[in-house]
Amino acid sequence: MGLKRRQLFVLTGSLGGLGLAMVVHKALTGAPFSGNSTPAYSEPKLTPAPTATAQAIAPKGLFAPVRGEVRIAVISDLNSAYGSTEYEPEVDKAIALIPDWQPDIVLGGGDMVAGQSPSLTQAEIQAMWASFDRHVAAPLRQAGLPFGFTIGNHDASAALAVSGKFLFAQERQLAAAYWNHPKHHPGLEFVDRAQFPFYYTFLHKEIFYLVWDASTSQIPAAQLAWVEKSLASATAQSAKMRIAIGHLPLYAVAVGRDELGEVLANADTLRAMLERYQVHTYISGHHHAYYPAHRGKLELLHSGILGSGPRPLLNSDLPPFKALTIIDINLAEHSTRYTTYNMKTLQVVDQKILPRLIVGPNGRVVRRDVQESELTASEQAMTYTPSN
Repeated sequence: MGLKRRQLFVLTGSLGGLGLAMVVHKALTGAPFSGNSTPAYSEPKLTPAPTATAQAIAPKGLFAPVRGEVRIAVISDLNSAYGSTEYEPEVDKAIALIPDWQPDIVLGGGDMVAGQSPSLTQAEIQAMWASFDRHVAAPLRQAGLPFGFTIGNHDASAALAVSGKFLFAQERQLAAAYWNHPKHHPGLEFVDRAQFPFYYTFLHKEIFYLVWDASTSQIPAAQLAWVEKSLASATAQSAKMRIAIGHLPLYAVAVGRDELGEVLANADTLRAMLERYQVHTYISGHHHAYYPAHRGKLELLHSGILGSGPRPLLNSDLPPFKALTIIDINLAEHSTRYTTYNMKTLQVVDQKILPRLIVGPNGRVVRRDVQESELTASEQAMTYTPSN
């Protein structure tokens, strides 16, 4: 980033970022933080969003979208083969480029490391997290960028054995140990971190974020009660926008992931709950395919993959690709705008080349720029055909 651009970023960010700077200072200095269900301060404060500018900002040579009041960079599914400590070139490329989009925050859709294997030893799991820190987390901390993320099935799966115990208990313990180490603080303004990193809430730039543990298709009833209580809280409802994040999506969009265990169970019920509390967008990963959609009143961002194994979309002949999404938000209009880059070519993905709707085993989703009323009779009549 050139000197003038760095100066501009500092000036625009300083309008509302004092609270964030304090949090990032803790992350960079290793200052201790509270592990209780409430943060060290008594009442969460909404950090004012900066005044919107008409600046078009992107890394040099790339298409530059006009920056919104709040800008988010979304990455997901960074891992390679089981146990790998290596990352694909697109991961390193994305992390290197992200600061030049000048986002306020980076969100991750899960699968940061390559676990979910009973044969992995403690040393091997710790080595994966150390590599993640070198390739992803440390560069984001050094850039002063908060990182809000959800745990994926390859990070610390919540799958249960017949006994009711976690099948991957060691992976969950080591993931928690990594994220709760003071040096690895993600720079977030927590509201409730009692179960961090598995499920938690935080505030940033007048947006309330809820992260649930969607590392399997089943979210336990106790956690769903926490979700509802969190979304109903005065802190959540006084925010200008609410965003939820989880690894598994509500509805299937990708070939080979169109099975009931690869999406959240009771999707319509979960969607209705999110809609009831005016959640604007649910961001997910896991399907390794970018698809911007909506169903009912809920926006659905199926994040693209940066790691190994991109998948084709259902109802589409497009070849699979790796992607990163920039979200620009207008809080006054309660609107979002996506600019998604193919991370191999660095060209912007035209959403109109994506299928207008996708029909999966538990329901359909419609591309975000298409309304249900605009579907043709043949589109309305589409039924699910298994990909395998």
